[in-house]
Amino acid sequence: MKTILKTTVAASALALTAGAAMAEGKLVIYHWFEYIPQELLDTFSAEYGVEVVMDTYDSNEALLASLKAGAIGTYDVAVPGDYMVQIMAGEGLLDTIADGELANKGNIAPEWADPSFDPGRAHSIPYQWGSTSFAVNRDAYSGDIGTTDILFNPPAELSGKINMLDSQGEVLAMAALHMGIPQCSTDRDQLKALNDMLQEAKTHWASFNSDTAKEVLVSGDAAVGQIYDGFAAKGREEGANIEYAFPSQGYIVWMDNVVLLKDAPNRDNAIKFMDFLLEPENIAAVTNYARYNAGLTGVGTFLDPTLATQPESNPPASAGAGVFIEVCDQATQEVYDQIWTNLKK
Repeated sequence: MKTILKTTVAASALALTAGAAMAEGKLVIYHWFEYIPQELLDTFSAEYGVEVVMDTYDSNEALLASLKAGAIGTYDVAVPGDYMVQIMAGEGLLDTIADGELANKGNIAPEWADPSFDPGRAHSIPYQWGSTSFAVNRDAYSGDIGTTDILFNPPAELSGKINMLDSQGEVLAMAALHMGIPQCSTDRDQLKALNDMLQEAKTHWASFNSDTAKEVLVSGDAAVGQIYDGFAAKGREEGANIEYAFPSQGYIVWMDNVVLLKDAPNRDNAIKFMDFLLEPENIAAVTNYARYNAGLTGVGTFLDPTLATQPESNPPASAGAGVFIEVCDQATQEVYDQIWTNLKK
C-alpha cells in the first residue's frame, strides 16, 4: 500500500473576526489530493467561522487502511468512492445522517439520491462523478488507443513508458475488463490467468503513481497513464498532447461521496460542510476546478460551458460500457488482495 500522502493544509484566514473564529471551532477533512479549490474552503471558513484542516490520500484503499489503523476519531468527513462507501459502512466506520439534518438534501439529483452503495443516502452525499481509463501522449504514439491492450499488452514503442494508478480497485477492475471476466471471479483458472496476465503486463510498466498521474504525462516522463477523466482534461489544458481513451472493452465509472465519519470530533461542523456542498453554486466550483461532474440539480448555470464538450466527458460510439467497481465477498477479496500484493512486489 502506498504511503498515505499527509499534506496538512489549514484554510487561509479571510479576515475572520476573532470572536467568530473562536466560537465555531474546527473541521477536519480527509480528502483526495488536488480535488477541491482552496477558495471554496476559504469561503466555508469565512461563512461559518470554522478553521478548516485537510489531510490527503491517493486511493480509496489508502483511505480505508488509515481509518482502520486508528484514524477514526481524528477526521470529521472523508471522500470515498462508491464501492468504498459500501465497504466503510460494512466496517462500521460511518455515522448516520438523521432525517432533516441536511437542509439542502433535496438538491441531490434523482439518479444519485438512492444509490445501491448507500441506500437513502444514510451516510453520504454526492461529491463528483466521472470515469477512469488511460491517456496517451499522441507525440509518442499515433496508433489506435481504443483498446485496453495499450495498458496490458502494449506496442513496443510504449513498453516501459506506462504509469499505472496506485489503486488496487481501479487496476484490477480494468484488468478484468481487459480479460472479459467478472470483477469478483471465484473461478480458479480465471484468477490464475488474471495473476499471470498482470505479471506479464508489469514488465511493460514504468511506475505505479496516483498523485502525479497527470504530471508524468504533461512532462513526458510517461507516454501512457491510467488516469481519471478530469485529471486528463487538466493535463490537456496545460498543453500536453494527450488523448483520453474509451476502450472497446469498457472503462470504469465512479461516484465520489462526502461521508460523515464515525466519532467525528466536530460533527456539527461536518453537517454544515456537507450542507454547504449541497448548494449548487458551491459544488459547481468543485466541478469547474476538478473537471468532473456534479451530482446535484441546479448546477448548470454555474458551470464552465466548456465542460459539456470536453472530450474526456464524451465517450465515442465505439466505447465499451462503463462499469462501477464491485465489492467482493471477504474470501474472494482476499484472493484479489494477494494478486495485488504479487503485482506490487
